[in-house]
Amino acid sequence: MASVLVVDDDPTVREVVVSYLRAAGHDCAESADGRRALDELRAHPPDLVVLDVMLPEIDGLEVCRRVRQAGDVPIVMLTALGGESDRVAGLELGADDYVTKPFSPRELVLRVDSVLRRAGERPVFDDERLVDADLVVDSAERVVTRAGQRLALTLREFDLLRFLVRNRGVAYTRAQLLSDVWGWSFGDQSTVTVHVRRLREKVEADPRRPVRLVTVWGHGYRWEPSHE
Repeated sequence: MASVLVVDDDPTVREVVVSYLRAAGHDCAESADGRRALDELRAHPPDLVVLDVMLPEIDGLEVCRRVRQAGDVPIVMLTALGGESDRVAGLELGADDYVTKPFSPRELVLRVDSVLRRAGERPVFDDERLVDADLVVDSAERVVTRAGQRLALTLREFDLLRFLVRNRGVAYTRAQLLSDVWGWSFGDQSTVTVHVRRLREKVEADPRRPVRLVTVWGHGYRWEPSHE
């Protein structure tokens, strides 16, 4: 059983989300605005946050930014239907997943369970430590270092980076990455684009001219193996 903080100013939405999450075995707390949500997070850190974008006091994007600055608690954002800018902004700030309104409560529970499962995974591979020049990906500890410095990665960023480094030299479409890394058979492919951009800011010397996580024009992305 995981503890989940549900943050939404609509009491009906909170009631539905909480009832479905509790039916799935999770322990839930609620907040109706961003300020109370941050207070609750400090007082009782949850295992995951379900966070609406449109909130009184402090909006969801600012809450997401502050939560991500303070730690790596997983965040699933609720965004307005068609609000691509909200979805991209949330992902840019470090949200792990999003669900658009109106949404299926069952789908939300599946997304929450998926993020929690990834957060709790401690996978063991034959290649537990992936090394590419100054970059080291430790799959067992879910830690990435570059030139000896630990990188602050979200769960999805880690999963995407590990997948690409393990399969260095192979080009993948965004649809393939969405399937192989996120486990989604459908979804907004801008999710992949945003995560690639965030990873480049952390692993490239010059993110505007990437030489490691490169774009394969007309196809997708590839991790370029180092020859050092």
